[in-house]
Amino acid sequence: MVVLPEPRDAVEAVDAERTREILDGPGGPWGRELPLHLTATALIVHPPTRRVLLRWHARQHAWILVGGHADPGETDPLAIALREGAEETGLTDLAPWPDENPVHLVIVQVPASPREPAHEHADLRFMLATGSPDAVRPEREDAPLRWLTLAEARELTTEANVRETLDRAATALSDAQDGARPHA
Repeated sequence: MVVLPEPRDAVEAVDAERTREILDGPGGPWGRELPLHLTATALIVHPPTRRVLLRWHARQHAWILVGGHADPGETDPLAIALREGAEETGLTDLAPWPDENPVHLVIVQVPASPREPAHEHADLRFMLATGSPDAVRPEREDAPLRWLTLAEARELTTEANVRETLDRAATALSDAQDGARPHA
């Protein structure tokens, strides 16, 4: 079962409603052939240093989160985010943080490529933590990874929706540092 985060504004409410429509649609929400399909991504954090990891995405021409599409038979968005995170970063100790709940849902426009038309991702976002940030290894040379402070990450990304996810991470990291129970 896919659990969506509570919308925080009218735009997120529309994204959540559109996502609910594909969750209940024939064939499930993960099929890449659908003009709008579900993806699962993660903002990887290192809580002790309050740093976050961003990945260069050549097709999007932007520094964004790690993650992506379900493999055949996958239906658990957290498991997909964990698998994609490990594949794209080489980090083997990723774990949901501060809990297993998604922190953000946003519908993202994806430009056309030679292999597929333009489409949309209903991107369900999680936070994953690592205790070994120096073990990071990019999946490919054209997909570099960068550990950044939250301020550096906000400045580097051109994507407003990534900045919103970073803001949610800032709240959770601040709560953890202050000893409060982190929340999304």
